[in-house]
Amino acid sequence: MLVIRPAAVSDVPLLLRFSRELAEYERQADAVVINEEALVRDGFGSQPKFRSLMAEWDGEAIGYALFFGIYSSVKGSGMFLEDLFVREAFRGRGIGRALLSAVARIAREEGSYGIRWEVLDWNEPAIKFYRSLGCEFFDEWRQVLLQADAFHRLADGETPRNPPAPKQWRPHSR
Repeated sequence: MLVIRPAAVSDVPLLLRFSRELAEYERQADAVVINEEALVRDGFGSQPKFRSLMAEWDGEAIGYALFFGIYSSVKGSGMFLEDLFVREAFRGRGIGRALLSAVARIAREEGSYGIRWEVLDWNEPAIKFYRSLGCEFFDEWRQVLLQADAFHRLADGETPRNPPAPKQWRPHSR
């Protein structure tokens, strides 16, 4: 039987393991740099930066959703789904839909206009699933990420003399 429940601080090692499994699925196994201490601080401290739901099948943790609030100057309050993951052996049983439905209920209860997330362009099973839910795709929008040295230089007020060539960055599938 499927149970969806809020994640607890005791789930942090599992959240990190699921995050790594998701990164492997997305062909970015080396992308996970977060550690348990950061997850505890950021998700279960006095000012949580994210929330998470755990999916259990007959008592076994088999998936999760990680999400947080966002704000649109056009639409108001919304929710961003950072991760939606179900272990491969449990896919096709409606678990991803149940997790997403639970996030949608939370978002609606909190007055959100909707939920946003990203999906890798090669992840056809996820794209098909999201289309079946009636999701809109915004292909004309480009993802932008400022990180690492460029992030620190900008924060310090520096201007790069010779900006590096653009890298191909691929966001998490959601």
